[in-house]
Amino acid sequence: MSFFLTSAGPGDGANLGGLAGADAHCARLAEAAGVRGKTWRAYLSAAAQAAQAAVNARDRIGTGPWHNARGVRVAANLTELHSEASGLGKTGSLTERGDTVNGRGDTPNRHDILTGSMPDGTAYTDAADHTCGNWTRSDSTGSAQVGHHDRQGGGERPTSWNSAHASRGCSQANLRATGGDGLFYCFAR
Repeated sequence: MSFFLTSAGPGDGANLGGLAGADAHCARLAEAAGVRGKTWRAYLSAAAQAAQAAVNARDRIGTGPWHNARGVRVAANLTELHSEASGLGKTGSLTERGDTVNGRGDTPNRHDILTGSMPDGTAYTDAADHTCGNWTRSDSTGSAQVGHHDRQGGGERPTSWNSAHASRGCSQANLRATGGDGLFYCFAR
């Protein structure tokens, strides 16, 4: 396994403890599932601020290939990952335990996946908050760009696994109100 969708978020909305906290969450879940010896990175972008340059999700995760918990290859490389040919979708985007996550039409719907990214996996460069304060805020202000792990639904790009639409806010309640649960993707470098 070198790719999974988190089975649970940290539980504080989009406050993931920044990129470092999200990476640590990926590592904890992978280790609990029996996968050790890998460096895990959350597929999250972060906006530029002060002396920190923007961080692109695609630059954090290595070059592939990536396989889910059942050993199925979801992408050979970054080009395939960010194309229609990727194996990401409801049956490919499994948790660290190999479980399928509820999508559109299931109760509860949990298909909104935090990314903060544009479709090519890069960070937004406008002044809007697409990352809930770079993954440190869990209130009702701001928003996070989310993708649809099941590649269906509404929004600007409903079939995008990484950039379908913005969330209503950053709290756990706001994320759930639009069909999410504070989940995100993890990749081994």
